[in-house]
Formats: sequence, structure tokens, C-alpha cells
Amino acid sequence: MSRIVVITHEHDRFLGKRNLLLRRDSPYLLFDILGKLKRRGHSVRVQQGPSKAHSADIAVLHVDATVTSADYVDCARSFPFCLNLGASDISKRRVSGALIVDGDSWQGPVIVKSDLNNQGIPETLLNRRSKRAGKPPPFPHMQTLPPYQIYGSLGDVPDGVFERDDLVVEKFIPEREPDGFAARFWVFCGERERCTRYISPNRLVKASETIRREPVPVPDEMRERRRELGFDYGKFDFVIHEGRAILLDANNTPGRPKNLVKMFAAGASDLADGFESLIHRAR
Repeated sequence: MSRIVVITHEHDRFLGKRNLLLRRDSPYLLFDILGKLKRRGHSVRVQQGPSKAHSADIAVLHVDATVTSADYVDCARSFPFCLNLGASDISKRRVSGALIVDGDSWQGPVIVKSDLNNQGIPETLLNRRSKRAGKPPPFPHMQTLPPYQIYGSLGDVPDGVFERDDLVVEKFIPEREPDGFAARFWVFCGERERCTRYISPNRLVKASETIRREPVPVPDEMRERRRELGFDYGKFDFVIHEGRAILLDANNTPGRPKNLVKMFAAGASDLADGFESLIHRAR
């Protein structure tokens, strides 16, 4: 059996409000995987902050922020083996395959997003909790970011957007269906995975707001992007556009939507098998 350490941000609530690993109030998918591993006899500890406080056979870098700061990365490097050490930057400018630059000739609709993951909400929450703890904000220059906005063409994008470092412009290329829009979500841990195509009535497809779903294969392009981005564990959101798989978002701390907790928990055992394969590889 192995000793596992999860490195989280100092002000993260990985364990939820009750601070117990086997409770089901954590917002993160990894919570379910670790619960399975704990029942199999592995020991699990959560380390909040970058100071190495525990020894372990394997660690997981699980900082819920778009860019993991250098002190956390250095801490992760001090362990014999650490998952997602190479996936410390999930900004849109690094991961998205649909980016548009100023002067591009794209003729279709576009979407303006934050460069930060999830509109910078994780960074905002960490700043807020840090303030309540009487400590300086970890992201002092954080601004309130607008919600994602879809425009009919590049000509409709407001002036100044391309000059902003905190926003990106992407091709808006969901997979269209007669009754809505579709996107594909690939969740993986080691060699274990599940990839699901979700159909939603909304143009911005979220797993929690869908009318149906179906399993789909993982394209080779996504496997190659995973290798390039250094992901051992995580979730990729992508679409098939003109016969090609296009990555839209990559998340190294995927969540578990409240209305889909049972479904996500049901797949945790398979992902835990993938985690154990990574432990064997580390040895």
C-alpha cells in the first residue's frame, strides 16, 4: 500500500466544510477517487500549502488555480513522484486549439472568454478566503471578469478585446444538433478514462445542463495534446470540427457537479484503478 499526499492551495476547501475525506461535500472529482483508494488500504493526506509537511510515495499537484505558482511546483518536485507536475498552467492561451488572433480571417461566430480557467472564479474564491484569514491575497491583481460572450462575427467583437491580457477570442465551434449543441468531455487518470458527448439546449454546453449523453471514443489528437500538456489526471473539453478534434478547455482539478454526483462517483473505481497504475509506474 502507498502513502498519497494531495497538495492543495493553502486556502482551498478540498475536503469540503466538514474536513473529512469520506464525506461527500467536496467539489472535486479527485475526492471520490481518493475515497476508493483509501478503502483499498492506501493512506491519504491533504497538504494545504507549499511547505512539505508529509512524506509520501506519490503526490498529486491539485491547486485549483489557472497557473500554479512556483512555490507549489517546487514543493511538488520534492516528492519522489507527483501527478500533473507538468500541467501547472491551464490558461486558454496555452491549451485552447480554437484561439483567434487579431487580424484573423475567420468568418464564423466567435466567443470571448477569460484567459483564466472558469472565468477566474477559483482565484477570486482563494483571494476571498485569504482575506478572511487575515493574509494577503494570492492573486492581488485579480479583476472581476465578464461572463463568456458569443458574437456573430469578428467584426462584432468590441474594440480593445484583443489588447487585453485577461481575455481571449476563440472560434465558436460547438457540434450542432437538431435540438441543441454538443461537446465532448474526456476524464482520465493514468490509463483509465471515460469520454462522453453531452447534448445541451444551451450554446455553452455544461455536463450539468444536458438533455442526453452518449459514450464516444477518444481521438488520437486529444491523446497527443494530453502528452504535450503533461496531464496524468484531469478533464479535457473538446469538439469535433470539420473532422478534427479541437481542445477547448483543460482542467487539472475537475469538479463533480452537484446534480451528477452519483454518476461521477460511479466511475471513480475505474479511475482509482488508473491511479494505482500510476503508483506502480512510479515504483
